[in-house]
Amino acid sequence: MNTTKLRSRLIKALRAAQGKKLASEEEIARFMDTDLDFAVSHTFGGNTSCVEIESGGSDYVVCDLGSGAREFGNQVLASHGSEKPHTFHFFMSHLHWDHIMGFPFFFPAYLAGNKVRIYGCHPNLAEGFNRQQHAHHFPVQLSQMAADIQFIQLEAGVASEIAGFKVTPKLQLHSGDSYGYRFEKDGKIIVYSTDSEHKLEHTQHTQSFVTFFQDADLVLFDAMYSLADTASIKEDWGHSSNIVGVELCQMAGAKHLCLFHHEPIYEDDQIETLWRDSQRLEEITRSGRPLRISSAFDGMEIPV
Repeated sequence: MNTTKLRSRLIKALRAAQGKKLASEEEIARFMDTDLDFAVSHTFGGNTSCVEIESGGSDYVVCDLGSGAREFGNQVLASHGSEKPHTFHFFMSHLHWDHIMGFPFFFPAYLAGNKVRIYGCHPNLAEGFNRQQHAHHFPVQLSQMAADIQFIQLEAGVASEIAGFKVTPKLQLHSGDSYGYRFEKDGKIIVYSTDSEHKLEHTQHTQSFVTFFQDADLVLFDAMYSLADTASIKEDWGHSSNIVGVELCQMAGAKHLCLFHHEPIYEDDQIETLWRDSQRLEEITRSGRPLRISSAFDGMEIPV
């Protein structure tokens, strides 16, 4: 966020605070949470896709290696130290740069003793990572990283037992193909589905995703565009909308929809508007249990 935008937010916050007695940090925090719009008191951030799913075990389970991987790796080392070896399981949706660009800056991959397992359905999985760190593009080649790094091929529609989860990949509509993942463990279901376009008029396609999302406790969903965008100039661009996310999750009986992979050109207030519009749509169209809707931001934690 640049200085001009930050200054504008501070002005809005100070105006809203006029006449209020905010004598303690607790009162200030409560005022920020209850009286200010999210886009004034917070920022959605700008990191590209990297989502950890806490396994309850000692291994780390993560979807994609976007720029957020740098901060994730630093947090692991800050919390648990660099002396103890760690095992990381990364599930790749696809190999577009915004989804792998964090790996060269993922510091645990430089430490001997750590294990890094990178899973995906693309046959050129290892090639994509090697090319990114070719000498022309980056000073450290993949082969020079000290961790034990392995690439593991998965097959769409075939479940695997990994790090205590039953993991099922699904082919999605996106340039060069992408894959979503359904994680199941101890009666809980989390679906990670980004970089996927949906054409609800295609019944078979829609039903396959309803089944994929079925009864999920949490669906992380590609809501990059507004419905108007997906139906006009950005049709066939390989992304979906907040409206389609609501409809699919309602049909699937999912409990919580998290809007994800925000449009980079959107300001925070535009992202918040899409989020609030999604909540209103859910209320209007609700026919069963309520669908909780949130909008992803850097550092967000969601209990399941």
